[in-house]
Amino acid sequence: MSDKATGSEIAIGNLLAGLPARAAHELFETLMERPGFKLERIVSTGQASPPGFWYDQDRAEWVLVLQGRAGLRIAGEPAPRDLRPGDHVLIPAHVRHRVEYTDPDRPTVWLAFHFDG
Repeated sequence: MSDKATGSEIAIGNLLAGLPARAAHELFETLMERPGFKLERIVSTGQASPPGFWYDQDRAEWVLVLQGRAGLRIAGEPAPRDLRPGDHVLIPAHVRHRVEYTDPDRPTVWLAFHFDG
């Protein structure tokens, strides 16, 4: 997908390149990681969180949907948030959340920024 920068090099890529039509599992690609943060591309092709599973992360997470759509449920909310291209959500650390659905007909591409704070 891209050439990753490991220090002071220039890295060039395309977040929408090399997308699978379908995959057995979500694809996670770390684009950059430094102390205190990680930036990754996530590609979903119809996947959802397993029944009863909730993410409860030590870091805050900001996610942006670049393509496709997804249902993101936050613990305590009555319904999932329907996310479409351009929609983004800031999830504080230890806020339980899960993916209820992703688009089964085309890849859903997420940009996820995990950070301390």
